[in-house]
Order: sequence, then C-alpha cells, then structure tokens
Amino acid sequence: MKVGVNLPNYGPGATPDALARWGRLAEGLGYHVLMVSDHVAVTPDVAQYYPAPFYDPFVALSWLAAQTARIELGTTVAILPYRHPLLVARMAANLDQLSGGRFVLGVGVGWADQEFAALGVPFAARGPISDDTLAAILAAWAGEVASHRGPFVAFEGVQTGPGPAREPSIPLWVGGNGAAARRRAVRFGAAWHPIAFRMGWLTRTALPDLWAAAAEANRPEPPLCPRIRLRLTDGLLDEGERLAGEGSLEQVRADLAELAGLGAEYVLLDTYRGDPEETRYPERAWAMLATLAERVLDLAQERER
Repeated sequence: MKVGVNLPNYGPGATPDALARWGRLAEGLGYHVLMVSDHVAVTPDVAQYYPAPFYDPFVALSWLAAQTARIELGTTVAILPYRHPLLVARMAANLDQLSGGRFVLGVGVGWADQEFAALGVPFAARGPISDDTLAAILAAWAGEVASHRGPFVAFEGVQTGPGPAREPSIPLWVGGNGAAARRRAVRFGAAWHPIAFRMGWLTRTALPDLWAAAAEANRPEPPLCPRIRLRLTDGLLDEGERLAGEGSLEQVRADLAELAGLGAEYVLLDTYRGDPEETRYPERAWAMLATLAERVLDLAQERER
C-alpha cells in the first residue's frame, strides 16, 4: 500500500515557496504520492472553505515535478465538466511525460453550483457530462490520432501527443462517495477514490456495493484508493463518531492497517480541517505527517511484501 499527502494549493498561505516546501517535506519523509485539489472559479460557495489564491492543479503539479524527484503527483480531484477533455488529456499526458511517469489523474463531477454557473456549465447535467468527458479523455490517450462522438463532446482525427509516459496509461481514480461514483469507477476501469468517511460505512456499505456493481457489470473490482482525514489527538476518540484517520496514533495506525487489509493500493492523508487560516501555519500538519511517517512506511512495506 502506498501512502500519500494532500497538499493545500489554496488559501492565504499558498505560495510557490510553500508548495515547494510541502513537496520536499513529503518526499523527504518517504511518502509515495502528493496530490492537489481543483477549482477554476472561486465563487462564494468555494471561497468559504477553499479561498483564493487557488493554484491550478496542472500548473502547480508541473512546478512540483521540478521540485521533486521520486514522489508521484496527482489530482484529488480534477473536476471533469470544467475543461474540454482534449485539454485535460493533453495536460495530463504532458505532465506525465515531464515528470518521468509520475502522474495520477483523479477526477470528479464537482459540487459547487455557483462555480458551475460562473463557468456556464449546467450543474444538473454534471454526471452525464463527466461520463462523456472521461470517455473522450481515454480515447485521446488510446493512440496517436483520436476520435470520439458522444452526447456532449465530439472530435475526429485529432492528434493529442505526446501520449502518457506510463504503461499502459496514466492511473485513473474516480472520486466521490456515492453510488454513481462507484459505478463510474467500474464502468471506466478506474480506481475508486472515496473521501472523508467512517470505516464502518466503507466496510459494511460502500465496498459491498462496489463489488456488487462490478459483478453486475461483469467487470473487475476497482482498486481502492481512499483519501482520509489525518487528525491526531492525545486520547482515543469515540469509534462511532470519528472519521477514518482521526484519533490517537493507535487508532490511525489501526485504520491504515485495516485499509491495507482491504487491499487499498493508495491511501491519501488530508491534514486540512476546513479553516483557511490553517494554510498560513503548515507546521502543525507537517508535525503530524512526520509523526506518522515511520508507521505509514512500515504498513506500506508490509503490504508490498
């Protein structure tokens, strides 16, 4: 199991220097992947939690590719309806090439209705638009010349190279906790990337539903690549109330061990608690990541053996 870090690429503390320091710290501690979030228009519903400045994920990751050497880089998650799929396919493949095959594309349908309105994208159609966009991205990666005809996107004989550096292609994660996201992961052969959940929900409800969806579609079960909240506390938290990754060091280690046992390929740690002022003072987050690093790497190595 690989373990990574969600880097806040937004808020009053977001600067090129801060991004680079996050990247070097995560790589130096031995984490396996570094991921950033996505918003295009910081409308009031977005700004409440993720205010400007908000660095574009593809540009920020290009910067981080030059600041790091080994750590994988990715999006958690790029919002599919916000950009033309040919642009996303091209940026992702370019980033994969320029980083030496280190890019992971996490995608989602989005949630901020005011942002959709600002971009002129119909919020109610975000699911079907995302499906068509994702199919077009995969078509663009499939060969040197791509064609696609869908309900929202169509192109014929387009060259989009260079293609991805990774073989057979860039890893694809579908974000979202709902049934639609799980079925989208099954349909497109992607990993499922749930965010901020309780372990009981994952094991008793979500994973059985994911496996049933795969069996119904006669498709392979998607890999599990969750993002969990990292919040270390001095004492134990109530098991019925806490999210995965919250609580004492023992509780967090138990969550990671359980996820490894469930076959998770990656686990992404998110230290952001929703207050934009946190981004000015990343030292608390860095201390938690340093405290956990040895245990995280032990779990990852145990899984790899």
